[in-house]
Amino acid sequence: MSEELQTIYDESARCNKCGFCQAVCPIFDITKDERSVARGHNSLVRRLIEGDLAVDQEFKDPLYECLLCKACVENCFPGVLTNKIVVKGRAEYMQQVGEPKLMKFLFHKLLPDQKKMARYIRFLAYGKNAGMSKMARSLGILKWFRRDLDKAENIVEKMPTRFFRDRVHSLQLRPEKPSIKIAYFVGCGFNFVLPHCSEATLNVLVQNGAEVVVPDHGCCGLPAYVYGDLQAARLMAKKNIQTFESVDADLILTECASCSSFLKEYPEVLEGEPEWAERAERLIQRVKGFSEYLHDKLPDFEQKGTEQNIKVAYHDPCHMCRYQELKKEPRTLLHKLPGVEFVELPESDRCCGAAGSYNVLHYDQSMKILDRKMDNLRKTGAEVLTTECPSCCIQLGYGVRRAELPARVVHISELVQERCYGDTMKG
Repeated sequence: MSEELQTIYDESARCNKCGFCQAVCPIFDITKDERSVARGHNSLVRRLIEGDLAVDQEFKDPLYECLLCKACVENCFPGVLTNKIVVKGRAEYMQQVGEPKLMKFLFHKLLPDQKKMARYIRFLAYGKNAGMSKMARSLGILKWFRRDLDKAENIVEKMPTRFFRDRVHSLQLRPEKPSIKIAYFVGCGFNFVLPHCSEATLNVLVQNGAEVVVPDHGCCGLPAYVYGDLQAARLMAKKNIQTFESVDADLILTECASCSSFLKEYPEVLEGEPEWAERAERLIQRVKGFSEYLHDKLPDFEQKGTEQNIKVAYHDPCHMCRYQELKKEPRTLLHKLPGVEFVELPESDRCCGAAGSYNVLHYDQSMKILDRKMDNLRKTGAEVLTTECPSCCIQLGYGVRRAELPARVVHISELVQERCYGDTMKG
């Protein structure tokens, strides 16, 4: 039993087993299995620490079934941090059973090195765009790797072969009279899958007086952390701290809710190493998300006389609304946009089921969660659904196609560019 797991015992023991977590857990809503809900997770980890449970498949499955959406934490009277308990439980499982070689390669070799990662992703992109993945799915080959992989193959419709970092040198990154210098943190999802979102973000920042620099950093470390490879997450955190300490910028900004959330957690991730935790604390003073930064800086725009309003709904990413408590800021921003009629999405803060790679690893459950989100979107009559997370963008885009809804999904930075600046990105 690791010392790290034992540090979470007192937190797990604070769970009073009231069951209020059942009402808000998207997974329990589907399974009705007590092991799927927060008090079940807390009980599993507590019993493991007390020596009453073995680290086996029965221990692993419920913990990796969790979305880590923190809905249970928000609805918990004592505020038990079940998300942290689950991560520590996953880490203990990995330590005792061993991490799969593929995941170790991903977390220790690829994600910290974006250039190496790009070579592998580009190879996959060419294969997918050429129809190789569809062929593999029709032949049942994808099931050899994972049961749900053949179903999940369609979640990403098409992949770019020129990533954001390939394009950045052709973009205008400095206005005539800059008022602030921003270091842009490129999320992996935007770099490799949604580079047009990054372009929109940079365009909006420059239009608002920011000079933008794009440092050569790696992944924020969140994928490794939530999987349970805490060592890899800490190594990536340290590398990013070193990188951004050497960057002369007033602010570190990312439009990825997951990245901004995890960057702000660096001090806690590195709390066992006081020097690094102190450096992390200094770093996060400069970290902001897109709407967190822009909501009170975007000027008012007059609506064009002939322009028709579009109905826009907003989905709250879990890593924004719960991990960072940012709910007002994106809505304030949306209300400023010309030609936008904002409509509130029912259950806007309920997880969409993406949760990083959850939709690939637990496809069927993810789709049931997504179906509920699409039902709520249908009620609004919205023509546009916007959000601030790459995983959510991809998942919601798939949901709209799957449900055949007459709506499009865009990142909030794309919507700001479209409504306020039009096609102003220049090379």
